[in-house]
Amino acid sequence: MTASRTHSPSSSDQAIRAQGLTRRFGSLTAVDHLDLEVAYGEAFALVGPDAAGKTTTMRLLVGIMDPDEGRAEVLGFDTVKDSERLKEQIGYMPQRFGLYDDLTVAENIVFYADIYQVSRAERDRRLPELLGFSNLTPFTDRLARNLSGGMRQKLGLVCALIHTPRLLFLDEPTFGVDPVSRREFWEILYRLLGGGLTIFLSPAYMDEAERAHRVGLMHHGRLLVVDTPKAIKSSFSGELLEARASDLWAARKLLSSHPLVQQCLAMGDRLMLTVASRTQAVEPLTEALTQAGLTEVSIAPAEPNLEDLFVQIVRRQGA
Repeated sequence: MTASRTHSPSSSDQAIRAQGLTRRFGSLTAVDHLDLEVAYGEAFALVGPDAAGKTTTMRLLVGIMDPDEGRAEVLGFDTVKDSERLKEQIGYMPQRFGLYDDLTVAENIVFYADIYQVSRAERDRRLPELLGFSNLTPFTDRLARNLSGGMRQKLGLVCALIHTPRLLFLDEPTFGVDPVSRREFWEILYRLLGGGLTIFLSPAYMDEAERAHRVGLMHHGRLLVVDTPKAIKSSFSGELLEARASDLWAARKLLSSHPLVQQCLAMGDRLMLTVASRTQAVEPLTEALTQAGLTEVSIAPAEPNLEDLFVQIVRRQGA
């Protein structure tokens, strides 16, 4: 499923524009001269390994942290000079959203409505809609501490939306959430996009990035590539194989040094092998594993996903 967009990117149609954005912590450069534009109505996913600079980038863009160099405009507001006015126009759901466990679902929402100074009339109008599309209506009297992980995330989203923001920032919103709740959460996001909301997120899982309009790969504070998921996947160099064997560690050791294998990565219960040609590689690689005494050997074609691409890009650029 791919998100639809109500606006197309253009030089004068940007919800987010960052130029040379830089933030340092002592000798560590967490965000390194980042240039980025995100269009109105777009879902943009910022991905990368831990400590890549994703959360710092988001904190800079929402105006709760100032850059050491460069500048950013969000919804036309300078994130430093106009940070307070900006916060009225955006919703921000950090990794640990501040729900109050001793308050009910309804009480948490009312609390955030008060923080954002949402009028009672507007609150009464918005609340049934927000509870409805998040499927939280039957649970308004339940204490937050008694909610499942997925329900807590949906409640956090409702609290971030109570003041009708124009742009929503989400930092790993589905981390630790079960697959069914993840799917429900994304269904909510698609409905928000259909209503014209702009979404900037750092997804908890790489496969979620493929649901966005565009994806940016960040590594060591630098933005290495920005493009659509389809365009990024089409840039994969070589072909991909999926290998399994009785002893995965031994198989990885053998295949990593095989002349036909350009790259060998362990992915759960299998190895992902990058080769120049599948047809030329399958038989000799299978034979090599079998001759080494490994059993339950299988090697089959596979299609690259974003994670495969990003590993290749990082290694190619020496990042």
